[in-house]
Amino acid sequence: MINLIKEDIACVFERDPAAQTIWEVIFVYPGFHAVTLHRLSHTLWNKNFKFTARVIAHAARWLTGIEIHPGAVVGRRFFIDHGMGVVIGETTIIGDDCTLYHGVTLGGTSWNKGKRHPTLKNGVVVGAGAKILGPIEIGENARVGSNSVVLKAVPDGATVVGIPGHVVGAKDKKVTEIATKMGFDAYGTTADSADPVAYSINHMLEHIQTMDKQMCAMKKAMKQAGIECKSEALSKLDDCELDK
Repeated sequence: MINLIKEDIACVFERDPAAQTIWEVIFVYPGFHAVTLHRLSHTLWNKNFKFTARVIAHAARWLTGIEIHPGAVVGRRFFIDHGMGVVIGETTIIGDDCTLYHGVTLGGTSWNKGKRHPTLKNGVVVGAGAKILGPIEIGENARVGSNSVVLKAVPDGATVVGIPGHVVGAKDKKVTEIATKMGFDAYGTTADSADPVAYSINHMLEHIQTMDKQMCAMKKAMKQAGIECKSEALSKLDDCELDK
């Protein structure tokens, strides 16, 4: 338990640049308080002291504004930033190194017993206000955008946005490579949330990549038909090669 708490404190410094000292994390970080009290209540829940576990969880909710059912399984280095309004259901499973922001709901869509809440695999980040509902799996290192509503499984490494949530990402790896050359991180896969400008650039890159492919196909067809086509030197971002 002590080692888990030490890891929880260390992960705050890794993911929140506002954290200054260990004492600050221990005394004024509600996410840390909620996770620590949950580890205690979950242990009691598993030992069949269910009423006591629920009382501790209720006290933690009152203290932090974060509601975690004692039955939920939480992995190592779990970080809840800000935390107010977070709700985590009974059959939720959260892997290692996951991060939730305020207003997140990991909820169910059924009143039936059994598995009815999400499973978050290692490294998942869920943005503020997002809702992940039902016994679905969110893949490793996936990102869920702020205020998204996710009702279907998400593959590893994907980014999900919108209502209902849908996966966004490069249709072609070349789009990501070109974006990297430009110094632009496609699809908001960094710690910073994507903004409308980034969203527009993502779609422009896809559009340009599609046009490049079509132009390459047209040039090849013209060359095979004996029609010469003048070519001008393009920047190094271009990946079209006629001679391939």
